[in-house]
Amino acid sequence: MKKFSNYLVVALVALMATSIQAQKINFDRDLDNFRYPDQRGINVFESPKDTTSTFDGVNVRVGGAFALQFQAISNENANLAGYEIKSAGDNFNLATANMDLDVELYDGLRLHLRTYLSSRHHNEPYVKGGYLLIDKLDFVSEGFLEEFMQYTTIKVGHMENNYGDAHFRRSDNAQALYNPFVGNLIMDAFTTEVGAEVYYRREGFIGMLGFTNGKLNQSVEENAKGKTGGASFLAKLGYDKQINNDLRLRLTGSLYNTGYVPNSYLYSADRAGARYYGLMQGAAASGDDFRASRYDPALANKITAVMINPFVKYGGLEFFGTIEMAKGKAAAEAEERTVNQYAGELIYRFGNNENIYVGGRYNLVDAEDISGEDVTIDRIQFAAGWFMTKNILVKAEYVIQNYNDFGANSILNEGKFDGAMLEAVISF
Repeated sequence: MKKFSNYLVVALVALMATSIQAQKINFDRDLDNFRYPDQRGINVFESPKDTTSTFDGVNVRVGGAFALQFQAISNENANLAGYEIKSAGDNFNLATANMDLDVELYDGLRLHLRTYLSSRHHNEPYVKGGYLLIDKLDFVSEGFLEEFMQYTTIKVGHMENNYGDAHFRRSDNAQALYNPFVGNLIMDAFTTEVGAEVYYRREGFIGMLGFTNGKLNQSVEENAKGKTGGASFLAKLGYDKQINNDLRLRLTGSLYNTGYVPNSYLYSADRAGARYYGLMQGAAASGDDFRASRYDPALANKITAVMINPFVKYGGLEFFGTIEMAKGKAAAEAEERTVNQYAGELIYRFGNNENIYVGGRYNLVDAEDISGEDVTIDRIQFAAGWFMTKNILVKAEYVIQNYNDFGANSILNEGKFDGAMLEAVISF
């Protein structure tokens, strides 16, 4: 998408020109059913459902995010001949940037589009994805299925799929303000596929069903079986309730399943790259392995993944957990393999409007590796952060990650990295 910037400008100008002719354009920063990209979006999961409408003509909200880290992390391994790793020193990482367009097109009809302007894996702007969010069907006719849509949301696009709750707290390239830590989970479930999701939310109950075409990179080319791809099924069931002024409880279970796809990217789709730069990479390798420091179980063609996420917030103290099991295989494998991930994070927020926090996270992956070995990876993170304003966050993290039971023919044999990160995030 090297020419995307030009296309974006043309599309935006065309949108504005058409709208000016049709009706008044507003540029309010507040939108209906919207997760704000600043401190107000902390601990918000799915976009809220509120049938109260403020629509008064097409409203274009242009937003963005910027993130910069200073990294002081060292890495090591067994240092066997042919498996030496690159040394990592102390310096700044590449600054990353996002641009967001959120457009109220009609009462209950909103568009979202995110573009990575600068990311670790791409040196040119490219579209992460976008979707149409439908909270009302008044564009069909006023009041159409009004009682049904009072509790229903429809989401359609080439978009970040809603598998699990952890992806709502992860750093998405430059949008790192929701993440109390610097790094995401070791097994980072995140993908963008073409599909649709239907939500039903009522009195704290959450239900979602979704289908996608199972493809990150879209193509109509047929494979050896005469197919252009497969399909993926998503589901989420849960409960989210503010019990009283101090206590909020949320518990969800999610499913992602595909019987066959040419290439599953559930744990490798983030083209923005891992937040820890230049670690656990072979000394002889050229370029940057942007996925290094994360773990992809390589369940490439068939996968069933289940994630359970409890969230409890009492006053300023919050706990978020992840229990995940993924099972599947690559097409060439005879037997399916199983990978488990566990994570727990405890955060305490205090100060004026909870603008300061401290916390820790423990993360463990236990996997039947594609190499045939049973391996584990564990990580401990300690973090502190300060919201200078609702749009500016500075945070610090100390991380220790260990690779256990990887064989002598792996770059990760007796692998380890540890050190500190400083990150500044601006999001608006």
